[in-house]
Amino acid sequence: MRASGTRWRHLTAMVLLIVACGASSARARQPAPPAAAPDQAPAVDFNRQIRPLLSDRCFRCHGPDASKRKAKLRLDTRDGLFKDLEAGMAVVTPGDKVRSEMIRRIQLPSDDEDLMPPADAHLALTAAETALLTRWVSEGAPYRAHWSWEPVASPPVPALSDAGQTPIDAFVRMRLAAEGVSPSPPAAPELLLRRLSFNLTGLPPGRADIEAFRADHSPSAYARVVDRLLASPAYGERMAADWLDLARYADTYGYQADVTRDVSPYRDWVIGAFNTNLPYDQFLTWQLAGDLLPDATREQRIATAFNRLHRQTNEGGSIEEEFRTEYVADRVNTLGTAMLGLTLECARCHDHKFDAITQRDYFSLFAFFNSIDESGLYSHFTNATPSPSLLLWPAHEQAAYSRVQRRIEATESRLRQLARASDPAFRAWRASATVTPPAPIAHLAFDTVAGDTTPDAITSAVATLQDGPTLVDDPDASGGRALRFSGDNAVVLKDLRPFSRTDPFSIAIRVKPTETQARAVVLHQSRAWTDAGSRGFELTLEDGRPFFGLIHFWPGNAIAVRARIPLPIGHWSSLVIAYDGSSRAEGIVIYVDGAPVPVDVVRDRLVKDILYDKGAGDLQKEPVALTLGARFRDSGFRHGLVDDLRVYDVSLSAAEVAGTVPGDDAGDTVARAHFLARVHVPSRTARAALQRLRVEQNRLIGPVPELMVMEELAEPRPAHLLARGAYDAPKDVVSRDTPASLPPFPADQPRNRLGLARWLTSRANPLAARVVVNRIWKLHFGRGLVATPEDFGSQGRQPTHPDLLDWLTSRLVESGWDVKALHRLIVSSDTFRQSSLASTESLRLDPENLLLARGPVLRLPAEHIRDSALAASGLLVRTIGGPSVKPYQPEGLWEQSGTGQTYSQDKGDKLYRRSLYTFWRRTSPPPAMTTFDAVSREVCVARREVTVTPLQSLVLLNDPQFVEAARVLAERLVREHPQDPAARHRGAFQQLTGRAPDAREAAILAQAFEQQRRLYQADARAAAALLAVGGTPRDATLPAADVAATTNVATLILNFDAFVVIR
Repeated sequence: MRASGTRWRHLTAMVLLIVACGASSARARQPAPPAAAPDQAPAVDFNRQIRPLLSDRCFRCHGPDASKRKAKLRLDTRDGLFKDLEAGMAVVTPGDKVRSEMIRRIQLPSDDEDLMPPADAHLALTAAETALLTRWVSEGAPYRAHWSWEPVASPPVPALSDAGQTPIDAFVRMRLAAEGVSPSPPAAPELLLRRLSFNLTGLPPGRADIEAFRADHSPSAYARVVDRLLASPAYGERMAADWLDLARYADTYGYQADVTRDVSPYRDWVIGAFNTNLPYDQFLTWQLAGDLLPDATREQRIATAFNRLHRQTNEGGSIEEEFRTEYVADRVNTLGTAMLGLTLECARCHDHKFDAITQRDYFSLFAFFNSIDESGLYSHFTNATPSPSLLLWPAHEQAAYSRVQRRIEATESRLRQLARASDPAFRAWRASATVTPPAPIAHLAFDTVAGDTTPDAITSAVATLQDGPTLVDDPDASGGRALRFSGDNAVVLKDLRPFSRTDPFSIAIRVKPTETQARAVVLHQSRAWTDAGSRGFELTLEDGRPFFGLIHFWPGNAIAVRARIPLPIGHWSSLVIAYDGSSRAEGIVIYVDGAPVPVDVVRDRLVKDILYDKGAGDLQKEPVALTLGARFRDSGFRHGLVDDLRVYDVSLSAAEVAGTVPGDDAGDTVARAHFLARVHVPSRTARAALQRLRVEQNRLIGPVPELMVMEELAEPRPAHLLARGAYDAPKDVVSRDTPASLPPFPADQPRNRLGLARWLTSRANPLAARVVVNRIWKLHFGRGLVATPEDFGSQGRQPTHPDLLDWLTSRLVESGWDVKALHRLIVSSDTFRQSSLASTESLRLDPENLLLARGPVLRLPAEHIRDSALAASGLLVRTIGGPSVKPYQPEGLWEQSGTGQTYSQDKGDKLYRRSLYTFWRRTSPPPAMTTFDAVSREVCVARREVTVTPLQSLVLLNDPQFVEAARVLAERLVREHPQDPAARHRGAFQQLTGRAPDAREAAILAQAFEQQRRLYQADARAAAALLAVGGTPRDATLPAADVAATTNVATLILNFDAFVVIR
């Protein structure tokens, strides 16, 4: 809803007040100039000062990437840095800058061709940096391996100066003392509670919570609040919100079409995992390899959807293998960012420029994620879930399905019993057996063509010739004539009913290939080959070998077989495909010239139908026709001839295909199968009952939702090192392995994703635990102990408190990876509980608060801002889980994408769910969220940008979600304080900021209210328009001008620093 021009005029004065207040706050927070350097500098720290400098200026030419390395010199390793050179020189000679070639080179004149870094690299060292390197050498060039790759230490806790302090405080205070900085006093109770509540639940404390906390002076009061918040269901939602950025969770596939997909069961699993405090090592293991755990549960398999949340495409003309490769690469990159804190993606095309990760390392990790039965494309024409997938059965429906399955098994057993008991009847029939083939339901002889049609000999229908298949004379054709295809033209039988996977049917056709094609479409009843399969059935020749398949979604939800022997070129072959309706590959038989041929099973898992279902979201503009000779975006039957097509609505027996029953003993098997299928009444009755049960089973399973998950192939798919990372440039085959520079893969673990997960979470691995500890620290302080949570490599920032990081990491692992215990430990520290107010001296000495001398100042993330407004108004609906919802957003955004998708806003409670549940479209994420720095979730993101822009104030002033929240809050306050505007302002301020306004803030609110009330008293239509915003009916019993003015006061408070910032 757009703000009216009248409302804009009414808000002008408020905006000026906001600007004045914001400018005042900005001046108060302006940092003082940095402190002067101390008289005596401490010893140079290699990892903190020297390695980053070498990484920035030297590693491009003298780092891990062998293909770009100059002069065979490495400066990223100990051996390379201290390598001996000629004439008694070394690259670096500890303690001797004269005999250190590196120092000589960096001190050369700027026009010397031996200067390093060379002038044309534009990486010149400053005088201070040159002096620093020289001083490091003079001090003995102490060297340490890169900090994050070193084993996690368990450093001793410094002596505590106060019995009430925690080990965290001991580490922090020791650093403060060394820097001559004093810690801050404790934060005010209401501010501390607000900080704690947002950090642990993403929601503000209620007014009663604040009052109770202020009144409780017992020593355990704070601990009880911490435990209550950690036990709240909102805790799991708050933790999930951050994780979903890492998991690149979204409700659409991304890329151009950006079609909707429902992966909310994964999101709900994440919430539950955090709420039940699933040990973090298991949290990672389930997501990487839950399907490979012994007797994997439904929850463990749902967790593996983490690996499938990457973008996917269905764009026409896309190369399936290209995008499948992209999906696997995305899994590797996400592993690096989310779990290892490494920029693995930088090693896809070449060895990493800065870290010891080779391209072979990258593709050795790639190999772990390369072996699921997936397609590089999802379906354009259907709403099918890309395979592999997990059926998410509602309990009652699964029970009904299981009952039908038991009846199917009993009926199949009954058929076997009947077969054994039928011998007397069979022998009596066998003595004078004859075979009468059933009548086909369609028969095209291709003897005549009239215009663009050829008649069906069985019905009055005709088949349509598209783009001119040619009728040619051929003496070996059944009628002396046949139809020749070009590879692009086709014959279409529109009036033939489509077959379901439960329907027995057979197709007979004579074919004459004139050349060997890698793939040639003979016939199909589907849409397009590149459409993940495509749904339906198909008969093709692959290198001349007949291939037949029934497909719901290729490759993981289909059955298919391929003949082992190719058809002869230039000769007629009579092909018959018989299918028995069982949804099993063994139910497909391929006959060539009347005899069954040996086949290889290509796929054997078909659990949903092969028909298009418009009611399930499939695109079905018209019935799918049986088509011969070509298929959209496929390779047609080039120069091939066809003749005598017959379609049957039964599965032909071998005797019917041969047209006779052989008289020898081998013929008994053929004869018995025919007898049971066509003659023996009890067997025919049981077979009909079996088909009805299969139809019922198909009906039950059809609407069951599915979720993309991981499921390992029986035989691992080979993985190659790809030149330049390109899908079509495979080089050496690589085996599954971890980077050589990290701890070795455990010898007792399987070389699969489960083994990878156990390597990741083993005590020997220094990264995974450090990464999560740093991320949780960042959650509470706004900045990690390592400021680059996505990059623990040489281009990342060094930890400000390395011993504290390792101590916390050791505690996490020793606790059994107890994440709630880690939260409790951090928020119980004096470091977390101190005031965020900064003295002039503190700002001068530590403007970024790297030393942690004061409490955190955190700008609320997008989700917290919206949820906080809803919570304060009482509108917030706290239902946990379920499909994503579509609250307010400006009209027409989706339509601008040109994909034909329309945003249909929800109603009722769905408008007021937590932001975690808001529908996330990758190419058009919720605009109010992105204005407050939410990411698109196209790729894994470990750190959102934090911005402050005028657009954010405009959202808070005008977005219907915030206006409605302010209006509902205003109505409640007017009811509670009908004659006391000041009490309303205090109430609104407390609800939205967690504290009472000070005198200056109260004066601003009072001034704004009086101004707005006068304006609305003079403009009743503007007041009515404002009070009509949102789906919640207004309370017409309240004075409109008072409610409208109080609403605008509430929106003014939404723009206060005290609302959008945690202090």
